[in-house]
Amino acid sequence: MLQRERDAGSRCVISMSATTTTIEDPRSQQASRTFTFDYAYWSHSGFARNKDGLFVPEEPGSHYADQDHVFQDLGQGILENALQGYNATLLAYGQTGSGKSYSMVGYGPNKGLVPILCERLFQAVRTNQESRQCQVFFSMLEIYNEQVREEQQRGFYVEGLRRVPCESSTQENITKQSNINLVDLAGSERQRSSGSEADRLKEGTAINLSLTTLGNVISSLADVALGKKVVHIPYRDSVLTKLLQSALGGNSRTVMIATLSPADICYEESLSTLRFAERYYMGQAHPEPGRGERGPHRAAH
Repeated sequence: MLQRERDAGSRCVISMSATTTTIEDPRSQQASRTFTFDYAYWSHSGFARNKDGLFVPEEPGSHYADQDHVFQDLGQGILENALQGYNATLLAYGQTGSGKSYSMVGYGPNKGLVPILCERLFQAVRTNQESRQCQVFFSMLEIYNEQVREEQQRGFYVEGLRRVPCESSTQENITKQSNINLVDLAGSERQRSSGSEADRLKEGTAINLSLTTLGNVISSLADVALGKKVVHIPYRDSVLTKLLQSALGGNSRTVMIATLSPADICYEESLSTLRFAERYYMGQAHPEPGRGERGPHRAAH
């Protein structure tokens, strides 16, 4: 848990099994809700630091999920899809402080999904350099009230965004191309509980638009998967969904990590996150897991 949660005397209201996450209403111990995803990862307890500084299960059989465990379940599929020429997207969603950045980037020797995936990508490139030629480009942006443009040839793009080659160029004989989108979404907390209502209202409104539109797109895709007639999928209603349009539909692989705080004072935010993850999960023809927060000082699920 975060220090503010400890200071408030919070107790844990989250429990997990292999694929289920249960959240208990702190106002009534008899009231709880259970959500089922492909995986549920626990990192609130049951870990120890080894001599290399890695957080690992403290004993055999512990249900603590370390970073490598999570990558094998989630990141490996993203990597394999990209190497086969398909687009792939990884989304991390949850309340600020619940473990999104730890899951995506990591801390110290406990590398997250992004650095591990990048390392494995270049390992694969080197391993196969005699049988194939690869070019890897990298771009990074923060969506912060930006405007995006659309051209017939380029589609939606961000003005001024550069694509930087990560290694020296190879001969131009590329037969497969894929994009990997690694997206750390904005915090899901209510503005009042995060203390941001005074100076972040405008930004919060834009963030809510993006997240709401993402949810609406996901719901529309769920209807399509169920065979319902859908006249319109609202990709153009937000910057985020415009940029991710090719990644959310078609034959791309998309994974969402939903991170949670286990503290009772975060019950409303955690329940909201689980509902959003469930909405996403149902919107995927071949869904991937919801996953909880990770990190030694935070409860992870």
